[in-house]
Amino acid sequence: MVIPRDVEPFDTAFLASTLGVSVPDVRKALVKAERYSRRRPSMIFKQLPKEVKLKLDERHLVGFYTQYRTSRTYPRKIAGNLLGYINEVDEATIRRDPYYRMGDYIGKSGIEKSYEKYLRGTKGVKVELVDVHGMPQGSYADGRYDTLPVPGQAITCTIDAGLQQLAEELMAGKVGSVVAIEPATGEILVMASSPSYDPDRLVGRDLGNNYMELLRNRRHPLFNRAVMSRYPPGSTFKVVNGLIGLQEGVTRPEDLHPCHNGYTVGRGVKCHSHASPLNLVQATANSCNAYFCYVLRDIMDNRKCGGITKGGFDRWREYVESFGFGRKLDSDFWDELAGYVPTSEFYDRRYRGSWNSLTVISLAIGQGELGVTPLQVANLGATIANRGYYYIPHVVKKIAGQDSIDARFYRKNYTMVDPKYFEPIVEGMYQAVNVAGTATRFAVPGLDICGKTGTAQNPAGADHSTFLCFAPRDNPKIVVSVYVEHGRWGATAAAPIASLLVEQYLTDTIRRPEMVRQIKEMTIDYPMYDKRGK
Repeated sequence: MVIPRDVEPFDTAFLASTLGVSVPDVRKALVKAERYSRRRPSMIFKQLPKEVKLKLDERHLVGFYTQYRTSRTYPRKIAGNLLGYINEVDEATIRRDPYYRMGDYIGKSGIEKSYEKYLRGTKGVKVELVDVHGMPQGSYADGRYDTLPVPGQAITCTIDAGLQQLAEELMAGKVGSVVAIEPATGEILVMASSPSYDPDRLVGRDLGNNYMELLRNRRHPLFNRAVMSRYPPGSTFKVVNGLIGLQEGVTRPEDLHPCHNGYTVGRGVKCHSHASPLNLVQATANSCNAYFCYVLRDIMDNRKCGGITKGGFDRWREYVESFGFGRKLDSDFWDELAGYVPTSEFYDRRYRGSWNSLTVISLAIGQGELGVTPLQVANLGATIANRGYYYIPHVVKKIAGQDSIDARFYRKNYTMVDPKYFEPIVEGMYQAVNVAGTATRFAVPGLDICGKTGTAQNPAGADHSTFLCFAPRDNPKIVVSVYVEHGRWGATAAAPIASLLVEQYLTDTIRRPEMVRQIKEMTIDYPMYDKRGK
């Protein structure tokens, strides 16, 4: 701070050197302060490190003084995208909200933004008498109209810090995200977006430089992929089609469908080699493409829904939305995307009204126009773990001074599928990991992990690796959804990460250090991010 009228001759070079700025910067700041007022204090440089303050105080520069102000500090170098950051309020916000004044700080992303109204507190008021020069002359009416400031409310998060750190370590060097949820409450245990950043980098005098460095990073560490990315769900979506088929009565758990390296009608859908024919449990465990192509066509061509394809498609879409897809989940993330579930009108426009269930067959395996966020996929896992309902995922457990968090987080949201139809899907996911399926390498004795691998097609390069799981099978405690961009097969990159996180959470230890080492040493090429001009 400086009061221009009180300034005596001083060593400009010393001040500039101590502040880490140029001499012209110091002179420019002083001119600006004098134009504002010669008698009133002006802030010329802010957010000084403690050692700089001490050095300035030792010099006793007449007319200058330092002043404390509150500042954010983050105890761990994790969860940057989740926590978000604060910065000075802009003029548009000041015009929109009379609470803010120039120089105030406001949440810009993450929890900092979503819960700004609780974290910011309430400003105090001091009414003073001033002279003709605007200089304070004491309190007005003996301070009768003064009020004390009220600090912001403490917020308790649902995040398991140790599990969050492990997730970020396992995702290091990869692009993607991890979301873990407690299905019994909807509380988010992990939300890791990779790459991320140390939240303390966006605090203090270096905020601007650090922000621009992060913004220019071609892998976009400021982008929270867990809620802002839209991917094809891939084979994790097959369980939704299986459940819809059961509810609609077009398939039964014991019904068999053949698979001769894929679905061979029309242009066909390829599949990996496995036994044939398969029932629903086996098809889920082995991620059979052909089986779910049969199921999808039976759903959409179901005459009781009003005719071939369009009536069945609209009914199918209604089911899908009841699982939380195609719309925002209404979580406490302001930047959450809705994902996308195509409409019959969309296909009417694309195909000029000439389309049928075979045209959209890729929806059977979670491809085509479907788009989901990793948070929505984790929520799907919670829905299956609960056998038909979910709580809206949220990251805040408690707000000091509040009896409870928002009521919407306590309500059960039911799907259109009866709970009795979930058990065959749960059994299929159990067998996928523990009996004979696509993820048996990642079983952990005693934990009864139920999982579904996925490979999401990526037109821009190698396919994405996905895995969705919950554990234990009965009375589940955790759901994990992992997306690793360009990770190829679901069992290659995503499944081992999810399995390790489940093991750590349920047993408080990891007994497979070799798997940890392999995941950390895994290298994946990202030409779409790393090559210039792409």
